[in-house]
Amino acid sequence: MTTPTSESTQSICVAALYRFATLANIEGLREPLKQLCDDQGIKGTLLLASEGINGTIAGSRKGIDRVLDHIRSWPDCADLEVKFSGAETMPFHRMKVRLKQEIVTMGQPGIDPAANAGTYVDPQDWNALIDDPDTIVIDTRNDYEVSIGSFAGAINPMTGTFRDFPEWYARERERLLGSASPPKVAMFCTGGIRCEKASAFLKKEGLDDVFHLKGGILAYLEHVPEEESRWQGECFVFDQRVAVGHALSQGTHELCFACRRPVSPSEKQSPLYEAGVSCAACHDERNDEQRASYRERHQQEMLAARQGRAHVGAVFATTGDDDDE
Repeated sequence: MTTPTSESTQSICVAALYRFATLANIEGLREPLKQLCDDQGIKGTLLLASEGINGTIAGSRKGIDRVLDHIRSWPDCADLEVKFSGAETMPFHRMKVRLKQEIVTMGQPGIDPAANAGTYVDPQDWNALIDDPDTIVIDTRNDYEVSIGSFAGAINPMTGTFRDFPEWYARERERLLGSASPPKVAMFCTGGIRCEKASAFLKKEGLDDVFHLKGGILAYLEHVPEEESRWQGECFVFDQRVAVGHALSQGTHELCFACRRPVSPSEKQSPLYEAGVSCAACHDERNDEQRASYRERHQQEMLAARQGRAHVGAVFATTGDDDDE
């Protein structure tokens, strides 16, 4: 479990959490969890599936602790993975507890990370693993995330969603592994959930030496000193920070609210960039009518902000290491 950072001293505590565990009765778990969140004034989204729980919630630290203690009381959930951050204002409008087929969507039957995931690697041991020339390092995140930062030498599968990873692996398996004895495979993602599931997928495919970064990139950036780091660039995050750097410092990227891709300071200089409306990456994916609608929405959001109220159509943080919805 990750301990709170100094950001948690802000008025709102934000907790991104996940745990792969076999949950036999998610319907029965849903309502008590939702009621507890409502009673504690907690808002956000939690996903429940037979493979576990994933989501991000926000509220008072006391209320968050009550909810986390409740989840940890479930079978095999005592080691719930949690990352804390802070927010000055509530980043969610309501509380949702949703039942899903998967807590992070891969679309592959028979994958069981709770029973057959790869080997956890602590952030302090990650450098030694990926520095080994016999290790293949794979970034399991989506291409727009990889574009702003990754570990030096890591393979970018160029996926649009996590669903695309199995197809990419099937297509590239022979090139990656060759005909010799299978190499070690080290995988990583933002907070640990996608690479943990990807490791279970590769083990189901017959690989034995499969490793994944415990706590993901965020744990690495938090615990490994910058002078020892193999990380290059910034890490995209699924909350109001957009991107972070070493020691989880605030990054330089902002979010394009039309396409949800990160936009760098230099990319904001593009003539195709318009705050709240478009960026260079998505401008040609939208028509004039859509951009006009985004422009009107953005103006309403700016007006609401000046008046000190939340705009009901505003888009805030999604679940950490999301399931590509």
